[in-house]
Amino acid sequence: MSGERDGDGERPRLSWSEIDKRRDRGRSGARDERRPRGAAAEARARHATEAYLREAGAKLFGAGPGGPRGDRLARAVREAHGTPGLDAACAAYVAELGPPRDAALASVFLDARAGEALLAGLAGLAALRAEGRLQISRALRGRLRLLADGADEEVAAAAEALLEPA
Repeated sequence: MSGERDGDGERPRLSWSEIDKRRDRGRSGARDERRPRGAAAEARARHATEAYLREAGAKLFGAGPGGPRGDRLARAVREAHGTPGLDAACAAYVAELGPPRDAALASVFLDARAGEALLAGLAGLAALRAEGRLQISRALRGRLRLLADGADEEVAAAAEALLEPA
């Protein structure tokens, strides 16, 4: 049928074949719009998909800081805060996942006694700052000043670098 209205204003009914044609035509158009155009767009889409799947796999299976294993190690560091076991908890975290990528966790690392843990915390803060995800609070600024005045030259240099304006 043509799909036009009759003289009395009622719309005629469509046949099943017309309904199927309209449905098929609508689906193919929507599918084509979502596909990237060109080789460069295909490569970008493929790269974005792979990055998403890697990140999702890391979160699901504990291969990164956001996964269950990362959460367990971060919890262990937070629970060891203020105890003699903080250095060991920080060392275990760094050995498994590298420097912390969370500002709150990195600030816990700054309370450790071991130089390696302090450097890992400072490295995590520096990475966050480079990404534009770090706001240095007054408390953190004070802690960095104390570390900059400390005896360990490497820790002092890293702390001073964080205190410099961005």
